[in-house]
Amino acid sequence: MPTVRDIERRIRSIKNISQVTRALEAVSASKVRKAQAQVLATRAYAQKAWEVLTDLSQQAGAGPNMHPLLTVRPVKTIDLIVISSDRGLAGAFNYNVIRAALEFVRSQTVPVQVISVGRKGRELLYRAGQTIVAEFSNLPTAPSILDINPIGRAAIVDFMTDHADAVYIAYTDFVNTLSQKAIVRPLLPFIAGTAGSVAESAVGSLQQRAGHYEVIYEPSVEAILDTLIPRFTELQVYQAILESLASEHSARMVAMRNATDSANNLVDTLTLVRNKARQAAITNELLDIAGGAEALKQVRQATHSG
Repeated sequence: MPTVRDIERRIRSIKNISQVTRALEAVSASKVRKAQAQVLATRAYAQKAWEVLTDLSQQAGAGPNMHPLLTVRPVKTIDLIVISSDRGLAGAFNYNVIRAALEFVRSQTVPVQVISVGRKGRELLYRAGQTIVAEFSNLPTAPSILDINPIGRAAIVDFMTDHADAVYIAYTDFVNTLSQKAIVRPLLPFIAGTAGSVAESAVGSLQQRAGHYEVIYEPSVEAILDTLIPRFTELQVYQAILESLASEHSARMVAMRNATDSANNLVDTLTLVRNKARQAAITNELLDIAGGAEALKQVRQATHSG
């Protein structure tokens, strides 16, 4: 049985850990508010961009031959962008998105190449034996679209050069502070109706229109598509990374809060054990004193009777 000193040493150690987890919780709470504000601020833009792109794809004469990123061809190789975090201590955040990515890979009948975003995802995917063709890590805390462009550009170049016939993206969709969902959705080729959660409300607004009206675009639909489709592809990657960052900070905040609560509960339990051990030690000392006194009394009685 551990001594009172051992228990007190363990209590001090757990209290130090709880201070660290409480500090990490506070930092994550501050970051999640900023990340959530950024996600909500960019969602409207992503939805409107999707609405314009959907309208363009439905114009008279529009088709898969209008732009290479609209071309659907037989799939021989797939690129999968997997967005994870650079740091741990975020509960099941990284595990969930990696599990979704691996389930997607196993469900495919063609080779899957991974573009990894985040050090944790790269490590887990490498251990799982996946082919990693590109890796991006150490992104800024609040990344801009310029920080994200190389990731989307890598996928676009692979698709344009026939190194990949389809591109998918795996990330964690931010629902609220307590709920995040790991999803895998198609990115390229662009097909109307496949944008997923980023553009659900925009698609809904299009469906609510009484009818489709042809809009005249200047200089031409083709010229606008040449600029808009690559930009929108990069925007989808940017939005997915913002969703993942908000989810990461939320998951870390909740994990650190749970760790702090568990540490406090453990301290309470160990304090009770320490008090019981201390009481048992005091009782044993009292019994030793009483036993010694009784033995001394018996010796004195034996001496007087002798």
